[in-house]
This record gives sequence, C-alpha cells and structure tokens, in this order.
Amino acid sequence: MFKEYVTLLPHLRQYKYRYIAGILCLIVVDASQVLIPRYVQTAIDTIVSGSFQLQEIVHPLVIMVLLALLISIGRFFWRYFINTASRRIEAEMRERLFSHILMMSGGFFRKNTTGDLMARATNDISTIRQATGMGFVALVDGVFMTAMILVAMFANNAAVAAWVIIPLPLITALILLFGKIVGKLFKRIQDIYGRLSNIAQESLSGVRVVKSFVKEHYFFEKFEVSNTEYKDAIMDLVKTFGFFFPFITFLSGLSTVLLIVFGGNAVIHNRMTPGSIIAMLSYLEMLVWPMMSAGFTVNIVQRGAASLKRINEILNTEPEIQETSRHVEGKPRGDIEIRELDYRYAGSDTPALKNISLRIPEASMLGILGKVGSGKSTMLKLLPRMLDAGEGHVFIGGIDSCFFGLNELRAMFGVVPQESFLFSESIRNNILFSAPDIDAGRFEDVVRIAGLDRDMHLFPNGWDTVVGERGITLSGGQKQRVALARALAIDPAILLLDDALSAVDAETEERILSALLQERRGKTTVIVSHRISTLRNTDQIVVLDGGKIVQRGTHEMLMAEQEGFYARIAALQQLEQESCAACEEACLEGETIDG
Repeated sequence: MFKEYVTLLPHLRQYKYRYIAGILCLIVVDASQVLIPRYVQTAIDTIVSGSFQLQEIVHPLVIMVLLALLISIGRFFWRYFINTASRRIEAEMRERLFSHILMMSGGFFRKNTTGDLMARATNDISTIRQATGMGFVALVDGVFMTAMILVAMFANNAAVAAWVIIPLPLITALILLFGKIVGKLFKRIQDIYGRLSNIAQESLSGVRVVKSFVKEHYFFEKFEVSNTEYKDAIMDLVKTFGFFFPFITFLSGLSTVLLIVFGGNAVIHNRMTPGSIIAMLSYLEMLVWPMMSAGFTVNIVQRGAASLKRINEILNTEPEIQETSRHVEGKPRGDIEIRELDYRYAGSDTPALKNISLRIPEASMLGILGKVGSGKSTMLKLLPRMLDAGEGHVFIGGIDSCFFGLNELRAMFGVVPQESFLFSESIRNNILFSAPDIDAGRFEDVVRIAGLDRDMHLFPNGWDTVVGERGITLSGGQKQRVALARALAIDPAILLLDDALSAVDAETEERILSALLQERRGKTTVIVSHRISTLRNTDQIVVLDGGKIVQRGTHEMLMAEQEGFYARIAALQQLEQESCAACEEACLEGETIDG
C-alpha cells in the first residue's frame, strides 16, 4: 500500500516546512486538550473537599479558558498549513497528469477511454488530496493524541488504566482488518466510476447519433445498470463503515464500564479521588477520537493508495512515439521521401501499409486515391509522426524525420482530417486556434479560400457565432471548411488533406480547389480524395489497394490505363455526373411543360 506513496515524496518534500509547521500546531492542540482534564480534576477535587475559597477554582478555570483559546488558534494554523499544502499538491498532480496525457500517442487513447481518464483526473486526484490533507492529520493526530492520553491515564492511576485499555488490542486488530477490506472496496468503486463516467461522456458526445436512432432508452438503461452497480459498491463500503464504527463505540463503552468498576473500587479504597475518575473518563472520551481516526486514517490511506495506483498507471506509461537522441537543429524542409515502408497497427495481423516507396518533390501536389481501408489515412499520419514508422523510412530534405524534434516536425504540417473536430468556441476562435496572431486581412483570405465567406449570412453572430460542442450547430461541410481555414491560417509548409472536402458539393469543392491551387503555389500539398475531379490537377497521383501502391502517375497517364482502378473510378463518376445532369434537365423541362 505505502509503496504507491513513494511517488508523492517530491511533492511532500516541496512543502515539508508547511507540514512541519502544521504538525507542531497539531501537537500543541493535542497537548492542550490533554491538559484540560488535569485542571478539571483539580477543580473537582477542590470542590469535593468541602472547604475552599472561590479563588482556588478560578485559577484552573482561567487556565482552561486560555488552553481553549490556544486550541482554537492551533486548529486554525494546522488547517492553514496542511490543507493549503494538500490543495497545492492536488493542483500540481492534476497539471502533471494532464500534461502527461497530452504527450501520449494515439495508441494510448485507443486503450483508455475519455470517461475513465476524466475520472482519474477528478475523483482520484481529489482522493489523493484527502490523503495528503485530512488523512495525514488523522494519522499524526491519532498517534500523538493516543500517546499523550495513555501517558496521562497511567500517570493518573496505572492499575486502573491497565484494566481500562484491555479492549484496545481488539480495536487495533479490527482496524487492520478494516483497512484491507476498504482498500478492495474502494478500488472496485473507482473502476466502476470510471466506466460510469465513460458511458455519460459517450452518450452526451454522441447525442446526435443517439437521437437519430431513437436510442435514448438504450443508453438510459446502460447508464442505469452502471449507476446501480456504482450505488451497490458504495453501499458495500457504507455497510462496512456501519459495522466498524458502532463496534468501536461499543468497545469504548466497555472501557467506560471497566473504569466505573475498577475506578470506583479505587475511590472507595482512597487510591483515587473523584476528580481523578472524572479526568480518566474525559481521557476515555477523548480516546474515542484517535480510535475512530485510526479507522478514518486506514480508510483514507487505502483509498489514496488505490487512487495513486490508478494515477501512476497513467504517469508510468511512456509515449509510444519518442524523440531520438540524434537531434537535428532547424525546421525540416525539402522533398518528402518514403522508403520501403511497412506499418502494422498494434494487435492487428494485417499490415496497413506494405513496401511503400514514394517521393514527393518540394512545392508539388500529390493526390492519393484508394478504397476504404487501403491505408490512405495511415500514410498521412506517418508523415508528421502521429504514427511512428521508425527510423529509415520517412525522410524530409534527405534527413530522417525521426531525427527532428516532434514539435519542430509537426509545426510544419497543417492537417485537415475527414472528421473535423471543432472546439466549443466561436467560428473565429476555432480558425484562430492555430494562429491567434494573424491580421484581419489574412483571416479574410483563409475564410475565402475555404469557401466560408458565402455562408457568413447563415451564422447569427457572424464569425463570433459559437458552434457548440464538437461543432454541433454546423453542417458537415461547414465543419470541414472551418477546419480547412484553421489549417491554412498557419500557412503550413506541408498541407495534408485527408478527404477533407468529402462533405461539400462539387461546385463548392471546385471553387475551393481553384483558390487552394493559387494559395499553395510553391508549397507541398497532399490530398486524399475519392473524387477524380479533386485529384486531376495534382502533379502526381498514387492509387493504394490493400496497403500497396498499385498505380502512380499523372491524371493523363492513369486515365490511359483503361483497366486500372483510377480509370474505372473516373468512368463511374463521369457516368454519375451525366446521369445527374440528365435528371436535372428532365426536371427543368417538366416544370416548363407544367407551366
């Protein structure tokens, strides 16, 4: 259990002076609390004597008031020192976790769901904060308070104290058993909470799909099952607490019975005074808290260890894509060359790409055509090392891409995927996300090139219209064009378009491509598309099938290969266009006749 807390040592060392100050304040509070029954004993024994002056009990009363004031001040300061330290540790760990997650490669997110990561970043981190805050206080308070009370009790009357503490070993054994049970229960609770959080996140993120298939009831039932499982796990923990704490109270009550029996006998035989009995009773009542705090400490420490284990699982995961020690200074530029590249996804028996060799001259435009699953997107992801091809396969300007820093390498790419992700911000902020410092003129240029200028009247607040989560208020074509404008804003040296115009109509696509050809003159562009009209103006075209390059050349060269995949697709698309044109003409003639 405690091995998990080793990872917290750097944080604890950073705030060691705060913890030391908090511990000192806590010891002062405990000592003051233990002293008060001594003065209660003095006051009672003075009163019981029958002959006393009022000033004789004023002195202990004044001291008790001063001790109470000292306790209040001490409690304020230990809370200030320890709780602020634990809150800072919480913030630092959350930042560390978030930063580490951002460093992870794509494979990490295929294995870990968003909901589970959110649960770790919120629920688990909060539990660690409780362990470094109140859990730490309960541990220190329990140790020092118990030690001080036992010393005071034995100093009062050793024989009676020995009888009174008989139930304590049984309480200790129960605490140890309780700790093991709580650790297992809490680990189960956290795992279920992660699944519950993931179901909620997926349902809300995919609410369009849920509603379009009328699957609200299905997801409600799925959530209800996990929620019930979570509730049952929590109730198991509650039942454990429900047995433990009353039983501790019962054992404490036995100590009180033993005190009355043996303490009363000592008073009868003049071995104790009535004040001593009252002081001993006060100590027993005070001893209940350390006993209870022992259970609380075990609980919070076990929970903290379980949460730390879950956090450490993430922090100990290294990114799949690492920077090499052979680092090349400067930004990569020049021809792109792929040499004998094979790539297989983890857990897959089928290679996504097989023996790919390709050269993309600087400032040229490459088009890629292929069936679904032929490896087009995989090839694009390998260029900026979103996937790692390993050394000796992808070169830029004759230098292995693995030798460039990841930030320097990726900064020269602008990527527009088919499924465009937009943030819950305005259209303007989504476009400026990549280049917040561009001037108004450049902003107007990129929205014009992306074909968004014609849609501006459709946005209620113009470019300041908020698009909602993941761009839910925009159409598929509008989202793709916002993503294209975002990529163009940084004026990348290499632009990768992964079927980025699939959701726009042919006329809009033609206008965008025409503007794009002017914009990208002198810069490298790679376009993946299923439309021949998109690829015909590129300098070079490759056709992928089953992860292999089966055709390559210009549009004219590939059209000349009548039996090739490219020519067949071109013929089918031409036939489709002619059919649509004929239907449109027939509809117009019908309208004229009816008129």
